[in-house]
Amino acid sequence: MNISKPADRLRYFRQQQAAILDTIEQLVTLESPSEVKAAVDRVSTVLASRFGELGGKITVHRAEKFGNHLQVDCSGEKLPRFSQKTLEMAPPRGRTRDSEVGRGRKPILLLGHMDTVHPVGTISKMPFRVSKGRVWGPGVFDMKSGIALGLHAVEALLLWNGGKLPRPVTVLLVSDEEVGSPSSRAITEKLAREAAAVLVLEPAAGAEGAVKTARKGVGEYTLNVKGVAAHAGLDFERGHSAVLELSRQILRLSELVDLTRGTTINVGKVSGGTRTNVVPSEASAVIDARVTTKKDADKLHRQLMALRPFDPQCKVIIAGGMNRPPMERTPGTVALYEKAKAVAKELGIELEEASVGGGSDGNFTAALGIPTLDGLGAAGEGAHAAHESIVISELPCRAALLAGLIASA
Repeated sequence: MNISKPADRLRYFRQQQAAILDTIEQLVTLESPSEVKAAVDRVSTVLASRFGELGGKITVHRAEKFGNHLQVDCSGEKLPRFSQKTLEMAPPRGRTRDSEVGRGRKPILLLGHMDTVHPVGTISKMPFRVSKGRVWGPGVFDMKSGIALGLHAVEALLLWNGGKLPRPVTVLLVSDEEVGSPSSRAITEKLAREAAAVLVLEPAAGAEGAVKTARKGVGEYTLNVKGVAAHAGLDFERGHSAVLELSRQILRLSELVDLTRGTTINVGKVSGGTRTNVVPSEASAVIDARVTTKKDADKLHRQLMALRPFDPQCKVIIAGGMNRPPMERTPGTVALYEKAKAVAKELGIELEEASVGGGSDGNFTAALGIPTLDGLGAAGEGAHAAHESIVISELPCRAALLAGLIASA
């Protein structure tokens, strides 16, 4: 078996499909909502053990409020803890010679997250199951399957190259991506600055398997209004309604939406008032803002901060900002996509690209100017929903694509 041939690499992963599914099941059945540290830490412990078996150097970044973040470093050197038994399983030549190992090269950063949006107990309502060519379960698409693909891709590259890797690889799996990455962003950015490129193990764009070359930037703002309370019957005219002022502000916000530029504003939560017979003195709203470019992000921020009350007796206070900068389609990302496209073509796959409205930790790395390609996880649908699922037949293709891209990026 000559592992330099793409067809044989794809065949190898087809033979490993059951093992990949076993890993996915192991991860999905370990529920890991962002807000339950102990649950996410259980997943981290399992993955530290799995990557440790491959000889990776494990670093656990402790976090107090959220789960710990897992870093795995696999150098271009032969990994001493990669078992001889496993090496004996490797194909007979076609392996990389010592002089060809990627010593001194910057690592590729494989980036993903272990947390999900599904609360503990969801597994009883939407259990892990295999049906109609798909795998179903909480977090299977976003993004437990992507982690499994990363693990098996690294394992295959070690196997094919006699316990070495074609180049150094760093794996970072964080615990708080679904809540904005407050405790992991600095770690992600530090490792990205040390990397030649970032491959994000987030799910592909739909069942078609497109990779993501652009993502919107995501911001969150709070709009608080202070009015003047009064009795709704005895002193109505003395009151200045914070709820009325807020409703006017919401209409103003709707005018800032520009679908042609991809700028959207969603007032997702509103609260205010105390009783029906009291002119409300307080009201508030939480706003989701999304943009496609940093220029648009800066413009929208200025517009929001410039909001003024319609009723001069009311006060308008707005706070917040962009949590994730836009992942723009830069030349570096395009070049990385072209490499992925070439790898996919050798495997007989037509790899498309997509721009999506959701953000990921890839937004952070792309904003630093590091070539970043997102959506290299499983193909499927239903992220954050009850119908979350992945396409089983695509798993070998995705694994072969990822392994080939690590080797060539």
